[in-house]
Amino acid sequence: MTHRPGDVVVTGVGLALPGAATPGALLRRAAAPAAGPAPEPFDTAVRIGRRGHRYKDRATRLALCAALDALRDAALIPADGEEVTVPGDTVGVVASSNLGNLDTACLTAAAIAERSAMDLSPMSLPNASSNVIASWVAIRHGLRGPNLMLCNGATSGLDAVHWGATLVAAGRVRRAVVIGVETHNAVVEDLLGRPADELLDGAAALVVEGARWAEARGVPAAAALGPYERRAGLTGCIEALLPGGAAPGVWFTPERYAERPAGAVPVPETVPRYDVTDAVGRSSGALGVLQCAAAVGWLTRAEAGKRAGGGTGSGAGDGAAFGDRAASDGGARAAPDPAAPDPGPAAEALASVPVSAEVSASVPVSRQALITSGDDTADAVAGLLLRPTPARCHRPPAARAPLSAMECSR
Repeated sequence: MTHRPGDVVVTGVGLALPGAATPGALLRRAAAPAAGPAPEPFDTAVRIGRRGHRYKDRATRLALCAALDALRDAALIPADGEEVTVPGDTVGVVASSNLGNLDTACLTAAAIAERSAMDLSPMSLPNASSNVIASWVAIRHGLRGPNLMLCNGATSGLDAVHWGATLVAAGRVRRAVVIGVETHNAVVEDLLGRPADELLDGAAALVVEGARWAEARGVPAAAALGPYERRAGLTGCIEALLPGGAAPGVWFTPERYAERPAGAVPVPETVPRYDVTDAVGRSSGALGVLQCAAAVGWLTRAEAGKRAGGGTGSGAGDGAAFGDRAASDGGARAAPDPAAPDPGPAAEALASVPVSAEVSASVPVSRQALITSGDDTADAVAGLLLRPTPARCHRPPAARAPLSAMECSR
């Protein structure tokens, strides 16, 4: 298979959310938000243990959980370990959170104002830095590539996905972990003027990787990243991504998007819409990454429906589970090898797909997921297309290629 240097795919997805452990489960919740009591908060101790909790705030712990799952889903970390099995220099980290350490920063400032800096704990003080989330993920897993933290308002999560893919496409790294995380606490609730049950307490992570490096490792891709746009308004952003009024297969709308009058809607009314914040709460800087995770669930289900002869599978109420392995296989897959590792959420329903020619822009728009984040009133909207990529490598991983000083070889 031949890949262009700029082809970037998603090879791993990780979620640290109450009541949604896979992209398919997240999509189901977005399609039909559950009534009744909210799920129990996500227990980070189960995923990362006591060591992962020491001297870390809630947002960092959630990010560590999601990143760990994404790296394992991408086969970059073994099930029983934490260190990556590829050179740490080839993996970057891009994290997004607008409010993640707001409580620590405010409490630290208050302690200094009321008493003195001498009363601060040297172990907890690093949590007051906005880049603590990205830093801890890199330290925990030995990731020595570029390390970025975005706190960029409503578009921050989708911007983080774009910058992670840019690092890969530019040859700076071969892959990057992209994390979106927010949490709620008294300080966040007071700032936003909203109760805790309206706000996200969770994280999502993606591994974005050069398609040729994923193929060399012999891992499947869950999706391919299409074009990204950042514009002053929603309509202009969507028109730039989908010229000529083309209709995508699904639209992941901005947070609490209000439908416009007929004729003023930038996406045809027949296109299914999902607002993931209906399921998990207002998500701020984590939204774009959560949307991409849910879009992976939709693409997986749509591809499973296409293979089964059921069209694109874009409706919200069909019988197949949204990306769940057992429902999407339709009983056609051969009995699994008990010695084989679990493919994980990003590889759901892809095991029987043949190798494609290449990751390309030739996928019909009707099979692509449109993702938009931002605030139309603040003139800040970001958009991204996520495409199906039925590529799967069946040969053993290739020998590890030598690294250049800046990973710039094309």
